[in-house]
Amino acid sequence: MLLTKERRQAFSYRSSQFSISVFRFVLIVGISYIILFPVLTKISSSFMPMRDLGDQTVNWIPKHPTLDNYRLAIEVMNFPKVFLNSLFLSFLVAFLQLVSSTVVGYGLARFEFRGRNLILAAAIFTLVVPPQMMMVPLYLNWRFFNLYGLLPNGGLNLMGSYWPFLLTAVTGTGLRNGLYILVMRQFFSGMPKNLEEAAYVDGAGPLKTFIRIMLPSATPSMVIVFLFGFVWQWNDSFLTTLYLDSNFLPVALSNLSRSLAAYLEMTDVQYFSLIVNAGSMLMIAPLLLMYAVLQQYFVESIERTGLVG
Repeated sequence: MLLTKERRQAFSYRSSQFSISVFRFVLIVGISYIILFPVLTKISSSFMPMRDLGDQTVNWIPKHPTLDNYRLAIEVMNFPKVFLNSLFLSFLVAFLQLVSSTVVGYGLARFEFRGRNLILAAAIFTLVVPPQMMMVPLYLNWRFFNLYGLLPNGGLNLMGSYWPFLLTAVTGTGLRNGLYILVMRQFFSGMPKNLEEAAYVDGAGPLKTFIRIMLPSATPSMVIVFLFGFVWQWNDSFLTTLYLDSNFLPVALSNLSRSLAAYLEMTDVQYFSLIVNAGSMLMIAPLLLMYAVLQQYFVESIERTGLVG
């Protein structure tokens, strides 16, 4: 009787575990399908020629795969130039955001001073306010940049240059900078204070302690901040359009249909969608390559920082 009861309990436990595993598998497959379906659709259609559009037997795999869509996208977008421009700007902005977020996050986490919580709340509040709400003030600020009235003759015109991105990044007010400050602040808050105390006993000052002791331990969070900063700047089209011109990937991609209409002297929207999908894959490919190379460090950094969502 006792053996039968134990067997029933074991069977019930195995059944519940199997049900949980099946539910988890179905949930993961469903979420993966929702995420991957648009990407797979773009990949398939980017290799599809125009004559396959009217073929009802063509669903996923093109009958006559071609690279002409990529050739046209590269030619019309002037891809080598816009790629290098976006790469340089994204790398520079991500690096400056990393520096500013690390310094501000360390100061908020390890130093006691009046207004510390207010500064942190203001940094988080910047995540709530969409940049579209500040479009006019942002434009006027950089069009007539007078450094709070210190520069004469109406100030400087910084539009059409990298300065709006660089100045906001280095001062901790750039795109999504509030999130990066929060990530670094949370990481430094969790580090034991005896590390700093031991460095102070050995004669190191606050700056030397920060550079020699705290920064090497903060590598996981720094990897997260840099990758997020790079990806968000790479995909940003609003601020890039506001401050700069069309010689950057997000803007060139958003204008690709109009550029194709002028280049090919035709308005076939369905055919243009194939070339736009090819352009989208050209824009996504560097990010996928970067993730493939840095996947191990990225996953390790996510696990060590506890960042989710």
